[in-house]
Amino acid sequence: MLERTYIHDVTDESDGEETTIAGHVHDVRDLGGVAFLVVRDRTGTMQVVAKEETPALLERVQELDREDVVQVRGTVAATEQAPGGVELVPAEITVVSEARKAPPLEVAKDVDADRSTRLDNRHLDVRRPEVRAVFSLRSTLTAAMRGWFQEASFEEVDTPTLTAAGAEGGAELFPVVYYDREAVLAQSPQLYKQLLVAAGFDRLFEVGHAFRAEAFGTSRHVSEISMFDVELGYIEDHHDVMDVQEESLRYTLQQVAETAERELDVLDASLSVPEEPFPRLTFEEALEILESEYGHVPDDPTDLDSRGEQLLGEHFAEQGHPAIFVVGYPDEKFYYRQDVPGDDIASRKFDLLYRGLELSSGGQREHDVDRLTGV
Repeated sequence: MLERTYIHDVTDESDGEETTIAGHVHDVRDLGGVAFLVVRDRTGTMQVVAKEETPALLERVQELDREDVVQVRGTVAATEQAPGGVELVPAEITVVSEARKAPPLEVAKDVDADRSTRLDNRHLDVRRPEVRAVFSLRSTLTAAMRGWFQEASFEEVDTPTLTAAGAEGGAELFPVVYYDREAVLAQSPQLYKQLLVAAGFDRLFEVGHAFRAEAFGTSRHVSEISMFDVELGYIEDHHDVMDVQEESLRYTLQQVAETAERELDVLDASLSVPEEPFPRLTFEEALEILESEYGHVPDDPTDLDSRGEQLLGEHFAEQGHPAIFVVGYPDEKFYYRQDVPGDDIASRKFDLLYRGLELSSGGQREHDVDRLTGV
């Protein structure tokens, strides 16, 4: 392993200490008698200053190209003039790997590139701080979610990706040649989760991929998605499931807000951590708010559309609630959800909306085989 310190760990408290950093050359500015080298690693960037008093090091910096990989050993100097309040005065600069030609995609500059160029050079695209931050946030978020569920005695499982049939029906399936027969890529681990609960697992979760052949060009319809699936047994009703979602989401958002400030700053983003209990309104109440407050009526009377979700998000955000539950969707669409006793229409199915986007859905499954089969 190359000796090095992550850049975000070098602070003004390190003033006067010797340290070693390593990463890509983000930028080089040559001012003649002084040259500034900006090194980028997975945690940020740091300025290295070479002056004419050390001609060999000055020349080495002047010869560097963007995206070269370097290792720099030197002394930390705290200064208000440097980005981040610290810079490195080098004693040794080692070129680990050279960028043999100019990259087709600028990493250091805010240059617009079309999607084709970005995808053809994805290894360069993900070096850009704003893209890299998304990956880091995703890792932090997933770790926080895993931590909460493990602490709550949920077991992590892995279910098959290759299946004989889709879990949710429909034609949105990717066929795969499986030896001498046809299989499909999994739409959802739903059936496996239910089988595992029936087998006595009680509380389980999975972080996995799902594949859906949806021919739509929106961010809500993509061919491959990552899902955090949860299943739990021995519940009183669907409110127990909502309690789990509420507590886990609040914890996850708090952890991300506290540990990923740099990434959020890079993306100029903020998180709203709900402090109050999430409002739980019925599907009928949601429709009433949309029609009376905004004059909006979804085309599908059994579901909310994206505009409706957005308007509900705005409505409750004004009241200090970034997250809400919409409960009791019509049951004709969800035969596998339990009905609400005494209600001929509503099911125990709900959606969790965060800032006007459907973040997850859930409900209480129907476990009575006679009701499932219509006997």
